[in-house]
Amino acid sequence: MERSIVHPRFKNSPHFKDFWQKGNGKLLIEFSGAEVSFSEFEQFSPYYYHVDETGDQVVKDVYFTKKFHEATREIEKYIRNGVSENDQVPDSVKRLFKEVQKKPEWLNEELLKSGAELCMRSGLDALISLRDYCLIGGYDYAYLNKPLIVTEALKKGAVKRLSETLDFWVNVTRYHALDVHAKGYEFAIKTRLIHSYARLSIKKHYADWDTKNWGEPINSWDMMATYIGFSLVFLHSLKKLCNSFSNEEELGIFHLWKYVGYLLGIPEHLLPDHKKQATEYFYLWSSIQPPSDKDSVLLAHSLLDESLENPILKFSFQRRNLRYLHICCTWFLLDDEVCKRLNIPEVSNKKIFPQVKKATNIIYNTLVGRKARIEAGNKKHLKVLEDYLRITSGSNFH
Repeated sequence: MERSIVHPRFKNSPHFKDFWQKGNGKLLIEFSGAEVSFSEFEQFSPYYYHVDETGDQVVKDVYFTKKFHEATREIEKYIRNGVSENDQVPDSVKRLFKEVQKKPEWLNEELLKSGAELCMRSGLDALISLRDYCLIGGYDYAYLNKPLIVTEALKKGAVKRLSETLDFWVNVTRYHALDVHAKGYEFAIKTRLIHSYARLSIKKHYADWDTKNWGEPINSWDMMATYIGFSLVFLHSLKKLCNSFSNEEELGIFHLWKYVGYLLGIPEHLLPDHKKQATEYFYLWSSIQPPSDKDSVLLAHSLLDESLENPILKFSFQRRNLRYLHICCTWFLLDDEVCKRLNIPEVSNKKIFPQVKKATNIIYNTLVGRKARIEAGNKKHLKVLEDYLRITSGSNFH
């Protein structure tokens, strides 16, 4: 690690205090039973300057020595066929695959299954949660978004970004998705190397990167926070929408994302096992993040306007209505102060759709059996993903 000290510089700022004393942060503490303090801050803060050096070296040895599509095919061969000590491949490739091909001792297949089942049976609520809470809420953390801005993600377009996020999420959250050589395992390794490629590109081409304030690009602490979004924040959103889940399903979500994070090269002691731990970790990380800036607002509005740009729905009135529903959910799931900072538009009757959704969920979850909900949710996810892949091309995963 190049640096070892960073301070909780925003711990006394209004946005931090409001979130943790009055907003969703307070609700997360109540939800999880967390005991938040800064006593362990210095155990985590060095990871703001820590990166996946193994992944970076693979990119240098494979992607930077040949054409991009040739390198991708080579990596796919390693993922699908495996790598042994005797193979004639770069040492960095051997190191990475020695690590990911051996399942860690703590891995529990039953918990992975429970986590996948909760993702699937949550159906469209899972996608609402990912988009209107986890993703857009993440834009309120200004420094976290800097890699997206400097790699010109806005020019790529929200439809493409959303398609790739959905592709990744769906494929790592199915049954047996993370078995060695399986599709979710492949997506995790590819995502790890995409991160390394982006990080090395930023360091090479973006001279104005502010390492002192922003940390290393796509650093391990930011990655921890991102995967807490997929677990803790995701669960909190489902709860807000009146979805119930068992203790085993709850632990399963954390276990699933701990393993995905492990495959992505995040140090495993940064990856929480349960909601109490996740909330305490998230509290520490959020103290180094300023609130929304102009880049945050651009990213949020790009995501909101995705509904208008996306050709999946044929008619413009359908697209406008979909945007309206996402705005309603965003206001319901996020704190009002966060929505105001992100300039989320005010709309009429914004509480009606979330309240109808909650009531519908209570009835649906009471009348329909768990197995049927898992099957129905899985079909909905696959249909939405199919629609997105049909209208986008050139995905990093295919």
